[in-house]
Amino acid sequence: QVQLVESGGGLVQAGDSLTLSCAASGRTFSTYNMGWFRQAPGKERSFVAAISWGGFSTYYADSVKGRFTISRDNAKNTVYLQMNSLKSEDTAVYYCAADLRGAVRSTRQVDYAYWGQGTQVTVSS
Repeated sequence: QVQLVESGGGLVQAGDSLTLSCAASGRTFSTYNMGWFRQAPGKERSFVAAISWGGFSTYYADSVKGRFTISRDNAKNTVYLQMNSLKSEDTAVYYCAADLRGAVRSTRQVDYAYWGQGTQVTVSS
């Protein structure tokens, strides 16, 4: 079992930066991959970024590449999403998720067994 709690969302202006955090508990954090997803109003939830269990490998959606950075601190059982140059189209509920399958990072929601409750990010233009 894994419990995930996101924090750090809020209302910002276009061009601003924001960092989301996701605190994990339960199973040993350093043994599984983590991902961030988001769901904009009226849209399906979509992949944002993923990071391997050791933090050595990351992967991003094209829409955030170069602006967002995923990282993790296994000593603090926390994964982060640093978001720079925010745009109005980044407005969404952001979810962190845990992929316990093993070696390969995934962009598919079905591969993530545990999810946080989400944190709202609103970017005003």
